[in-house]
Amino acid sequence: MRKITFDIETRNFFSDVGKNDPTLLDISIVAIHDSETDTYSSFLQDELHKLWPIIERADMLIGFNSDHFDIPLLNKYYPGDLTKIKSLDILKEIHTSFGRRMKLDQLAEGTLGKNKIGHGADATNWWKNGEIEKIREYCIDDVRITKEIYDYAILNQKLIFKEGGNLNEVKLDTGKWEEPNEHKLTFTLPF
Repeated sequence: MRKITFDIETRNFFSDVGKNDPTLLDISIVAIHDSETDTYSSFLQDELHKLWPIIERADMLIGFNSDHFDIPLLNKYYPGDLTKIKSLDILKEIHTSFGRRMKLDQLAEGTLGKNKIGHGADATNWWKNGEIEKIREYCIDDVRITKEIYDYAILNQKLIFKEGGNLNEVKLDTGKWEEPNEHKLTFTLPF
C-alpha cells in the first residue's frame, strides 16, 4: 500500500481572508512522505504539478486535520477531486475515539517524547519574510511527526498526549485504517 503522509503551510491566515474557510487560503508549501520511496519532499505552490502524479498513485493520504483543512485547500489547486482517494485524518480518528480535538504537538510530546519545531503562525510569518527554507524544514518536520504518530498508532492501537504535565492515552481501533480503496485517479497523468 502506497501511503502519502502530508502537511500544508499557507501564505496567509483566516483573519486575512475574513472567514474560517481553508479554500480561501493560499498554499506556500506542501511536504510529503512517500512510503514507496521512504523519502520526504516538498513542493512550493508553483511546483504542485510535480506533486499530482505522486498523489494520484497513492492508495491513501495521511494527515492531521487533513479532511477539514489540508484536503479542501489542496483540492482547490488540483484539477480533479482528491476526496476520491482514501484519507486517514489522525485528528478525526482521535475526535471519534476520545470525543475532542488536540494539538499535534501534544501527541508528539506524549507519544514520541519530542516537540514540533514551530507553529503554523510561524510558517505564515516566515513566508511573509521570505524565509522559505524555514517553512520547508518546519513542514517536513510536521510530516515526519505525523508519520511517526501514525506508525505508533498502527503498532500500539493508541496514542499518548501530554496535557497539564500528565500523559493520557487515546485508544484507537486502527484495524481498518489500511484497508484498500478501489478509487484511483489519473486526472493529470497522460492517458
